[in-house]
Amino acid sequence: MKRPAAALLLVLGVLSVQATAQAPPGSPESAQLKQRLAALQARLAQVDQQVEALKKRRKGVMVELQGISLQRDRVQTQLEGARLKQDQAQMEVRQITADQAKIHVEIERLRKDLRKQVRLIQAQGELGELAFLPNPSGFGAYLAQTRYLAWWRLQDRKRIGQIQRLQGDLAQRENELKSVLSRLATEEQDAGQFQSALKLNEDKLQVFLGGLQQDEQAQKQVQAELAEESIQLERMLGNLLGKSKSDTFEAPVSFAGLRGELPEPVDGSLAQGFGEHLHPRFHTRTFQSGLLIEAFIGARVSAVADGKVILAEPYQSYGPIVILDHGGGWFTLYTHLQGTAVIKGQTLRQGDAVGTVGETLDGPRLGFEIRYQTKPEDPNKWLRKKYR
Repeated sequence: MKRPAAALLLVLGVLSVQATAQAPPGSPESAQLKQRLAALQARLAQVDQQVEALKKRRKGVMVELQGISLQRDRVQTQLEGARLKQDQAQMEVRQITADQAKIHVEIERLRKDLRKQVRLIQAQGELGELAFLPNPSGFGAYLAQTRYLAWWRLQDRKRIGQIQRLQGDLAQRENELKSVLSRLATEEQDAGQFQSALKLNEDKLQVFLGGLQQDEQAQKQVQAELAEESIQLERMLGNLLGKSKSDTFEAPVSFAGLRGELPEPVDGSLAQGFGEHLHPRFHTRTFQSGLLIEAFIGARVSAVADGKVILAEPYQSYGPIVILDHGGGWFTLYTHLQGTAVIKGQTLRQGDAVGTVGETLDGPRLGFEIRYQTKPEDPNKWLRKKYR
């Protein structure tokens, strides 16, 4: 009586395959795509926030330039999102196609097993060698054979039911495939449109920058606007210093004692050091109140010391900015971020994420400043490892 056991294993195998075919995709690749899409949505929301903040600012060359740049960033983010959705749809197509192949294999195996059993029954007859009983002593064997045939017919009916359910699953997968392929076509069309829009915005930005390089009056206006923004930033810090003692951060370790011991906020190299510089693009002379650090776009930016978030929002041409209060009148500033990972009032420990490196007109950069009250200091003198 080995056939019933084998049949039971086969039925369990079919149930296992069916459960696998019905399981939703949950691969690490799928989870990673969803995380990247969520990050892009958050980035798009922050770009829109910057656009809204820009509308409230006084018109000027820097405002116009930032508006063009933000529009380019917005389209670029939308393009990246469309491409990720393409990847997601293509992954779903592969998953559905694999499921269909498994279902086809299992249906064919069940059908083959059914055909084999039908041929076996036809060869032996309904009762096989016990169709004629010469004496009552064979009656027990007759009953055993009858029970065996009844059990096997029951298993056959179950196989037929499994085939029908698998065929239903196959039809469902076919409908899902049509839906995903339609979505994929839409995403491909959107990606093409965003690619064209990005080219137009990049061309517009280059034309504007080219005109600015030739316009001496506009360059002077840029210099005046950047100086005004620097003054406004100092005023904001001055206002923060005027808050009550209860609102300031009390550090477990004095920030002043960390000079020369701070970790780098991001892996990168020095794009522009502390002090006065001639801007290579605008030909304007400006004072760099911190460091501009060249790093990979989207790279993690970390707090260099324990502190409390007192600002986490877009701020003029600095883009998304995070300011940490370290107590005792000491602040660190992280500017030109792609996005922030903190909210105002949040307490951070050294090494916690504050955001990610964003894009500037000169490439991916992080602006990093250290200030005592409103006075800026050279951050390289505070770091354990200097930027070169």
